[in-house]
Amino acid sequence: MSELPYLIRLGNRLADGLLDLPDDRKQRHRKFFLSFQSKDGGFRGRDGDSDLYYTSFAVRGLMMLGGMDQELSKRIAEYLKSHDWKTLNVIDLMNWLATALALQVSAGIDLLQNVDDYFTSAITEKLESVRTKDGGYAKATEGASGSTYHSFLVLLTYQLVGLQQTRPNALTQFIYDRQRDDGGFVEIGPMRRSGTNPSAAACAILIELGAVDDEIRDDIRAFLKEVKSEEGGFQANSRVPFADSLSTFTGLLTSLDLSLGQVLKKEVVLHWLTTQLEFPTGGFRAATWDEAADVEYTFYGLALLSLLSEC
Repeated sequence: MSELPYLIRLGNRLADGLLDLPDDRKQRHRKFFLSFQSKDGGFRGRDGDSDLYYTSFAVRGLMMLGGMDQELSKRIAEYLKSHDWKTLNVIDLMNWLATALALQVSAGIDLLQNVDDYFTSAITEKLESVRTKDGGYAKATEGASGSTYHSFLVLLTYQLVGLQQTRPNALTQFIYDRQRDDGGFVEIGPMRRSGTNPSAAACAILIELGAVDDEIRDDIRAFLKEVKSEEGGFQANSRVPFADSLSTFTGLLTSLDLSLGQVLKKEVVLHWLTTQLEFPTGGFRAATWDEAADVEYTFYGLALLSLLSEC
């Protein structure tokens, strides 16, 4: 397993992929991100108040564009300070830690400089409190069975604080048990039809735990062919009649990380992304059915644009 956390490696990779993006295009998207910043320093979704989820996407998007500065970092740091990490659920904790680490990298602001030995033990206790008997992790302590997505978030959180994944073999077996006959993976046990995003999360876990073999690669290659849309991108599953930027990003990332060869036509995806999803004034929408851009899907649009530079 790499010494750098997955999210840091991915962030560096995505930033590298946008180095040749014209400055005026970068600035349009940077201004779009900043238009969603609230007075408290955090970022919001399409409506409502700022929260850690959208703040994390905005900060990672700004980092990708090289658009963080000291003053902006200080404002975001004040927002993070308004949250007590001890009270956060797993999703919010991961987003808090990822954003805090981004601030440390971009501006030298260390929000964890005064934590003591209790910090790591408390993080472990919080994460393991949502572990389920099947070896995975649920969204909350009341969960009876594990979630592929939340298991991925837990693994990311362990990495962000420099801790080893506990009982990795049990987590590996949990992921194997989430694979279905179509070659992909499902989010929860009762599901029978695989999804692109759960499959991407499952494969990322297996890659991080060194548990990928040629059979997995062949299965995922076959599954991705089944969720490829006429628009050129990937669908969320085989029954959804359209592609979206999130599924296309996660599917393409998985295919690149598993060295599956060409699974998408770059020119077709690039045309769909830039003519159908990207707004000339900045921002990306999720799919052709979507009416507006937001912070989350602007991150995914830029991230997909970055990955296409590798194809």
